[in-house]
Amino acid sequence: MVVSHNTMEGVVSVKTELCLHMDYAVITPTNAASATVSGCTAPSISNCEECLRNVSCLWCNANKKCVDYPVRTILPPKSVCPLSDARWGVCWVNFEALIIAMSVVGGVLILSLCICCCCCCRNRKNKQHDVTDQKIEREKEQRKMRQEERKSEMKVRHDEIRKKYGLFKEPNTYSKFENN
Repeated sequence: MVVSHNTMEGVVSVKTELCLHMDYAVITPTNAASATVSGCTAPSISNCEECLRNVSCLWCNANKKCVDYPVRTILPPKSVCPLSDARWGVCWVNFEALIIAMSVVGGVLILSLCICCCCCCRNRKNKQHDVTDQKIEREKEQRKMRQEERKSEMKVRHDEIRKKYGLFKEPNTYSKFENN
């Protein structure tokens, strides 16, 4: 919405733009020569709660002022407000503590994710080893059974050959004589 103001003294016309957002109004003049008044630097904001209603604002506890959050930099520079006095999001946590807490939570999440992935991979490998061990054990049993079958078949064949040629071992009728 663009509003035009005319003054009686002359032909000076200043156009201001009124932008309505969720909870606040921003009045910014479109003429470059006039002063700007934004939602964060409005003189009506006198405490932290009022300032932080707008997400794009930063409350500086050192000078008790609400300033626009410097979006071009990730962290606000000391020239805007020291980190220990800066408040963003909530009034009871300074920016330094907020950064440390978020870093710790992020680190814990990443560490727990890595641990979970390692445990899952180890369990998967153990299951694969169990399956392969079972398969090897089955094959070993099958080989042993086949070997026993072949051994009994060979014994039967050898016995038949011994019978055929009269080499069949009969029980020993002679026993060792012992002197007592």
